[in-house]
Amino acid sequence: MNIDGGILLLIQEYMRNAVCDVFFKGITHLGDAGIFWIVLTIVLLCFRQTRRAGIYSACALIGSLIVNNLILKNIVGRIRPYEVVEGLQCIVAPAHDASFPSGHTGASFASAVAIYRQIPKKFAVLFIVLAALIAFSRLYVGIHYPTDVLGGLVTGIGIGLIVNFIGDKVFAGMKAKTISEEQ
Repeated sequence: MNIDGGILLLIQEYMRNAVCDVFFKGITHLGDAGIFWIVLTIVLLCFRQTRRAGIYSACALIGSLIVNNLILKNIVGRIRPYEVVEGLQCIVAPAHDASFPSGHTGASFASAVAIYRQIPKKFAVLFIVLAALIAFSRLYVGIHYPTDVLGGLVTGIGIGLIVNFIGDKVFAGMKAKTISEEQ
């Protein structure tokens, strides 16, 4: 916890400034309740060409909610860093749930990874970059420890990959069934 807290204090001391405060507060709020990723999922579901990406994203978001917010946060029960790291100032509203893992990071990477292979790479890379910015913003604003963010990153990527694996099997099976029915 000393290293975790020390990293947060270094960010606070050497990176925070008025411009970055506005930027990273805005970025962090994109992840509030998964709102950006939910809206993106709805948009993807609206178009036939991107519907599979929307389905994958929806499944990944639900998986992240279950694994990170309902299971891990309640099992680990880690206290937020601004409550225990002396001198750390949280620059957003305090959270009311446990700190580990970062739900913002988990949801962001779960959705971004789930849709990565389903949409053009120029957009997919932008979503990965946004997920990384949201993850870092959680450190910047002082609401998560680095290991919380790392935990969310690992679970998010894992959930995104699992959704891709299972989704590809399901869609391949549906396609095979359709082809055999047509013959």
